[in-house]
Amino acid sequence: MITYEEVMAKLEELGSEQTKKTLVKHGAQEPFFGVRIGDLKKFLLKKVKKNQELALKLYGSGNSDAMYLAGLSVDPTLMTKEQLQEWVQQANWYMLSEYTVAQVAAESAYALELAREWMASNEELIATAGWSTYTNYLSITPDEEIDYAEVKNLLSHVEEKIHSEQNRVRYVMNGFIIAVGAFYAPLLEKAKRVAKAVGKVRVNVGDTSCKVPVATDYIAKMEEKERIGHKRKTCIC
Repeated sequence: MITYEEVMAKLEELGSEQTKKTLVKHGAQEPFFGVRIGDLKKFLLKKVKKNQELALKLYGSGNSDAMYLAGLSVDPTLMTKEQLQEWVQQANWYMLSEYTVAQVAAESAYALELAREWMASNEELIATAGWSTYTNYLSITPDEEIDYAEVKNLLSHVEEKIHSEQNRVRYVMNGFIIAVGAFYAPLLEKAKRVAKAVGKVRVNVGDTSCKVPVATDYIAKMEEKERIGHKRKTCIC
């Protein structure tokens, strides 16, 4: 079984200055080695596997590469609410808050409880984790288990508030509209109306080539492919 020290040594070996420069442009915070996600999965994920103790130690290291790997290797069903709260507090850039933390939280027993709490936060990264958690929850949860009225109200909230929200919150709210349209067929038509009303969402993505998806276009493509309502087996990637 691979040890924490061996994982950290391998991460350092896999890191590169070029990847590090790219991640800095996206907002990554020190400390980290600059490991490509593809390399994390190729060289380390199979060795770490689902090792809860190791995953928790990796996240607690504060090293961004190790924290992302932790999200891929942790068992969400074993996470406590307190651990998830600690994770969201430690997330120091959007890849950790919107992806690592949100994806793990979405597959935990506390998905909705934490999504609701985090969405209401005034702290940008915590709020983004909340919206992203709910978005991921929609992608894996059967329609009959989803609260229609709540999702409908959230769409209305997004329509009203998105353009006045904090930078990354605008990004994940836009993603929420897309997720409702793509994964929750009962509210497809409302999602399309909200997407049209919201229009293009402007987000400062720094010195990167990233673009904000246009919700109307994204949902239309899903319709063309007849993928509306198709759920994912897992949202962790």
